[in-house]
Amino acid sequence: MKTSRRDFIKTTGLSSVGLGLFASFDSFGQTASNLPRKSPESQGVSSSGIRNFLKAAKESGLEWHSFMLVRHGNVVSEGWWKPFEADYKHTLYSLSKSFTSSAIGFLVSEGKISVNDQVIAFFPEETPASPNENLKAMKIKHLLTMNTGHHTDSMPDIRAKPDQTWVKTFLEKTVEHEPSTFFMYNTGATYMLGAIVHKVTGKTLEEYLQPRLFAPLNIKGYDWEKSPQGLNTAGYGLRVSTEDIAKFGQFYLQKGKWEGKQLLPESWINEATSKQTTSQGGDNDWSQGYGYQFWRCKPGFYRGDGAYGQFCMVMPEQDAVLVMTCESFNLQKTMDIAYQNILPAMSNASISENSTELMALRKDISELSLPVLKGNVKSNLALKYSDKVFNVEKNAFGITEIGFGLFDDTGVLRLNYGQGMQKIGFGWGKWKVNPNKRKNPFSANPIVVPSRVAGTATWLNDSTLQINLKFVDAIHGDKLTVNFEGEKITVSLLGSVAENTKNNPEKREKLIGSLKV
Repeated sequence: MKTSRRDFIKTTGLSSVGLGLFASFDSFGQTASNLPRKSPESQGVSSSGIRNFLKAAKESGLEWHSFMLVRHGNVVSEGWWKPFEADYKHTLYSLSKSFTSSAIGFLVSEGKISVNDQVIAFFPEETPASPNENLKAMKIKHLLTMNTGHHTDSMPDIRAKPDQTWVKTFLEKTVEHEPSTFFMYNTGATYMLGAIVHKVTGKTLEEYLQPRLFAPLNIKGYDWEKSPQGLNTAGYGLRVSTEDIAKFGQFYLQKGKWEGKQLLPESWINEATSKQTTSQGGDNDWSQGYGYQFWRCKPGFYRGDGAYGQFCMVMPEQDAVLVMTCESFNLQKTMDIAYQNILPAMSNASISENSTELMALRKDISELSLPVLKGNVKSNLALKYSDKVFNVEKNAFGITEIGFGLFDDTGVLRLNYGQGMQKIGFGWGKWKVNPNKRKNPFSANPIVVPSRVAGTATWLNDSTLQINLKFVDAIHGDKLTVNFEGEKITVSLLGSVAENTKNNPEKREKLIGSLKV
């Protein structure tokens, strides 16, 4: 009898995070919502090789959120770095593009469109009165392969014109090159694919894909950002779980077949994932060619790929799928760590079970965590400022009051930004996850996506408190440095992107507060 994931958790007392340690039980089979689990060695994968991958990840200086390795249709290893957990959704960024490509595949297979259809034919009311020859020559295939002929990405133009539709702005943008002659990674082109789906079917991408892809693969609880016109953003903004990404990769590995049913034609899978165009120059994983919203990889397989390290690697020769989610600022290094450790760990021959290495792997996975702040958990000033409220000077975030609960076992950040005092808990030397989703209170961006927030904190000195926040559904984080000086408070902000890149300096203002009498 097969054991469900939920029953396995109940009988072993494991958390959903810790469940990854025991992905080795042959009795832990497939349920309606999960891929089956087997031990690494039973599927020709070395536990020590996976351990090497985790060791290299730890030593890389990069940030990892989750991984899942599937071999011969079975999950052989999986893990989440605290505060991330198995059931959390993760922002996919441009890995969303591969899902959009699938929607076009379904439309083609249903005979409703062809990849050779002219783009402007779908949008006569938004096409310029006198389109140039290059725009008239643009086909759906050019959208799929990032060969629209644009010299630059269209998304900056789209965002610069918030008062008109994204489709109209895309079609107005000058097409400098003949389509198919110039590769330019163009997220606006992916949006146009979603717009075509809506034009033909009257449905958004998520509505169209629900019965065709999401429901058969039992992908639930997803959400996808939308444009002001109510269409899914298509090229980014989809959020699903790590295992959902793995299912998507396995679906492609199985050539469009799921549970015995051919959902997408094998011919479309082959076409979409093969090299359709040359891509960028150089000798890296962006120079191996591009398919229909899929990248080719140096080892010879293909991947869906999103910013900051959202990867779905599909490896037909190895009969494997590797999913990694991250906030990485060196994507090539992230992929190289996988290539150098996971690929050698897989064998076509059977491997004897190795209980010593398997137990060591379980321990390694149980200890996965983003770094936590190490320092003092107490300050002589904690009692003075705990439960006090500070009036905050006018700022871009609309924060009017700020306060702190500074207790021995935990801490609380309290913020009033127009909805009464909101609380964000944090741990001393450990992560504390706040279950309710909220928008980042330190962002003035009106379209920031709500997310769970995790926090960890330490005292840098008696008067300086540092709080690190991680928006676990939205990948990124904020570092708050709080300086207490008499009846004044200053809060400096440093986002994780600004901290790790030279071309995105922190521009947000400091918060200045005075003790409320």
